Amino acid sequence: MKTVAEKRHPTGAGYRDHRLAVRADGKNLTGHAGVVLLRKVADRVGLATVLSAALPKGTGPGWRDRGMALVQLACAIVLGATNILEAEQLQHHWKSLFPRPVSDSTLRRTLEAIDGPVAARIERVRAVVRRMVWTLLALRPGGFPWIAVCGRELTGWYVLDLDATIVTCSSKKEGAAGTFKGSFGHMPLGAWVANTRECVAMLLRPGNAPPNDVDDHKSVLASAFRQLPLPLWSKLLIRIDGAAFSHDVLGHLQSLTTSRRRVRWVTGWAINDADEKAIARLPEKVWTAALRQDGQLHEIKGPDGEWLSYQVAELTGVRDLTGWPQGMRLIVRRVKPSRRDAKKLTAFEKRTGWRYQIVATNIPSHQGLSGVPGSGQVWFVDALYRDHAEVEDRVKAIKRVGLGLLPSKSWQFNAAWVLAATLAADLDAWTRLLLLHDEPELAAAEPETIRRKLYHLPARLTSHARRRTLHLDRTWPWAAAFTAAWKRATELPART
Repeated sequence: MKTVAEKRHPTGAGYRDHRLAVRADGKNLTGHAGVVLLRKVADRVGLATVLSAALPKGTGPGWRDRGMALVQLACAIVLGATNILEAEQLQHHWKSLFPRPVSDSTLRRTLEAIDGPVAARIERVRAVVRRMVWTLLALRPGGFPWIAVCGRELTGWYVLDLDATIVTCSSKKEGAAGTFKGSFGHMPLGAWVANTRECVAMLLRPGNAPPNDVDDHKSVLASAFRQLPLPLWSKLLIRIDGAAFSHDVLGHLQSLTTSRRRVRWVTGWAINDADEKAIARLPEKVWTAALRQDGQLHEIKGPDGEWLSYQVAELTGVRDLTGWPQGMRLIVRRVKPSRRDAKKLTAFEKRTGWRYQIVATNIPSHQGLSGVPGSGQVWFVDALYRDHAEVEDRVKAIKRVGLGLLPSKSWQFNAAWVLAATLAADLDAWTRLLLLHDEPELAAAEPETIRRKLYHLPARLTSHARRRTLHLDRTWPWAAAFTAAWKRATELPART
C-alpha cells in the first residue's frame, strides 16, 4: 500500500526536487570562495610583485602581468587544478571576485618563459618573501613553530627533511624512464622544512636517477639553504632516509657545518656483513627500550597477539668506522619480525630472530642537540630519525597539489610546472600558518579535506556604498573559521 507522500511524489517521500525549476539567471555567485584567503596572503607578502620582477615582460597591447598569472596558477593548483586548462576553467568559479581570468595560452607562455636563469631569479625572490613570512610567524601568538620529539621541544633548531618520490606517467615524456621500483616516470627530489611544512626545493629528475645520487643531493641542499632565512649562528638538523645512503652523501652532510652554522644530521644506513658482525658482538645488557615520538614505549603486536617492544643500542664503539666522517655514530634498532618481513630477512636475522635497522648521525652522545636535554641518548636519536617519516605526508600532499601529474612532454615545461607546484605548496602552507594557527584540524588537514571544508566554499558577492561583501552560508560548520582567517589576512602588514 502506497503512502500519501508516495502517491504525491512517485519516487518516494524523500524526493525533494518535485516541481523544481533551474534557471541560469543568478549574478555575482562565487564558487571556491577560499581563493580569497590565498590571494590575500599572496598580496600581503608581495608574491605577485616579486614574481613580476623576476619573470620576463610580455609584449603587445593586451599582455598580462606574468607574476599575477603565476599567482593565479598557484591558487588554481591549490584548489585542485592538474594542468593549465583546468587552471583556466577553475578561475571562472571566482570570476565575480577577480573578473579577468588568465587564459590557458597565457599560462602556457608564462611557464615556457621559465628557463634556467628565470628559475634562479624566482628562487631568489621566493627567499625574500619567505623571510617576511617567517618574520610574521615569529610575531604570531606562540611564535615560530618548533618541532617536538619525545616530549622535548627542539627550540632554535630548524629541521630539513629530504625525500624522493616517483611521479608515474603512461606516455613517453622527456626524461621519463623505468624506476628502481619497476614503475615508469620521473623521480623528483625535494626538501621540506619540518617546522613549517614548506617545500623549499624540488629537483625534477629522470625516472632512472639513483636514489643516493650525491650531486642531486648537493643541488637540492644548496637550493634549500638559499631559501632558508636562517639567522646567524643558526642550528640546522637534516634528516634523510636510508634510500639515499652513500659515503659521499654523508661526507657532504658533514662538510655543511661552518663557523656561523651548526649542522647536525641523521640518516638511514644500509646494513652489510660488517654491521651484522658488530651487532653480534653487542652484549644483551646494552639494549634498551625504544620510544615513540610522544615519549611512550614503541611496541607492536606480535604474531601471537603479544606486545613486542622495539629496542635500541649504540653500535659506534663496536663497528669499525675508519674512513667515515669524524664523530659519526651508529644506532641500531631491533624488533621481532612480522610475517610480512619474513621473506626480507637475512640469514643473520633469521638466526637471531630479530630484524635490524641502523641509523647514522653526527649528534654527539654527551652534548646532543644544543638546548635539548637528553637528545644525545640512543632512544632519542632513534625517535628523531623515525619522526622523519612525517615527510611522507608532505610528499603525498604536494602530489595532490600539482606534482601528481606532469602535464607536458617537454622537460622544460614540466620543470616550470614543478616550480609552480612548489609555489602553490608555499601559498597553501603560508595560509595555514598565518591564518589558521588556532584551528589545528584545518591547519594540518589533507588537501582534499581543507578544500572540502574551506577552499571550495560557495558564496555570494554584493556591493553597497562602494563596499563589496562576500556572503557565506551561516550554517556552514567552518564559516566562523573562514571569517576569522579573513580578518587575520586583512590585518597582515603589506610588503612595501
